[in-house]
Amino acid sequence: MPNIKSSIRSVKTDAERRAKNSAVKSQIRTATRKTVEAVEAGAVEDAKKALVQATSVIDKAASKGVLHKNTAARKKSNLTAKVNAL
Repeated sequence: MPNIKSSIRSVKTDAERRAKNSAVKSQIRTATRKTVEAVEAGAVEDAKKALVQATSVIDKAASKGVLHKNTAARKKSNLTAKVNAL
């Protein structure tokens, strides 16, 4: 545990930020998994709906700074390619 006052504060804010970021990343993984499962099941309509949801979650994460914009673009591109392959 740090002794310097500003370091103590930064430890606290780092923990809060890490908790928020991990929650957003979990939402991304869940939305991605639902899309991939719909693609593997061959459900075209479900896959398209899940893709829209996943794209929204990924874009929000990128705008919040949780993901880099290129990482978000890559994730969306990979999901879109899987859905379009149906």
